[in-house]
Amino acid sequence: LTLSKDEKRMGGVPSISSVLHTWGQRLDFHPHVHCIVSGGGINKTTTTQGDKEFTWKKLKKGNGTYLFPYSVMEPIYKGFFLDKLNKLIEAKEVQLPQNTDWQSLKNELYAKKWIVYAKSPMGNAAQVVEYLGRYTQKIAISNHRIKEVDADGNVTFWYKDYKDEGKRKLLKLTGQEFLRRFAQHILPARFVRIRHYGILGNYQRKERLKVILALFDVPAHPEKLKVPTDIANLCRFGSSQVICPKCKKGKLVLLDILLPRSRDGPSKAIEKQGFGVLN
Repeated sequence: LTLSKDEKRMGGVPSISSVLHTWGQRLDFHPHVHCIVSGGGINKTTTTQGDKEFTWKKLKKGNGTYLFPYSVMEPIYKGFFLDKLNKLIEAKEVQLPQNTDWQSLKNELYAKKWIVYAKSPMGNAAQVVEYLGRYTQKIAISNHRIKEVDADGNVTFWYKDYKDEGKRKLLKLTGQEFLRRFAQHILPARFVRIRHYGILGNYQRKERLKVILALFDVPAHPEKLKVPTDIANLCRFGSSQVICPKCKKGKLVLLDILLPRSRDGPSKAIEKQGFGVLN
């Protein structure tokens, strides 16, 4: 976002979709983020009359062959990450192992070369969809990579050894170690693994997308279809009536909607919920 807003590079806000991955091929702990970033962005200006004008900004360097130079991205990402980490440590929201000299460790981290890798652009929308489908629905290991589970509970699976030119090799782990490695990639409850920023950020996203579609002379997205409850139940349960989850025979019937009471009485509570009161 910082580099995209730079007038020398783009001068607009791009769309960013990011997916967190925490594993490597050997199921070790290897947290990293995959991102898709648009090769252009939207710029909003205000005219002298107070009207808002939107324009689409393309990348001004790279001739469409890369997003931003690696030599520029790496130090910015490193500095931003370590600055945030330092603040968390000072606030004691992140606890370091005992006898860790944070100042020395921080200096070592700044001295290291960090990996900020940018691939060449995708050719079309189909490739973007395929990429997202491949990376957003993955788990730490899929069934086809597991070659054998023997009588002793040991698990043998395939992995790519990227330190050896990506050669395919076998790794054998005890069942306990396999489960330990797999379990460390189960995310905390309610943790959001896929996040969107810029154009696709939640705040006023619909309005931004309408503006972009108009700029590219593309038809607006159709409104969401509201499916009647009876049809939704028919699709979900095979019947327009909801079957009792206990006896599996009786049908549940809506008798009443209980609204929260207020100090002003039930009528005021109903009005606050947006319902009219019938006498």
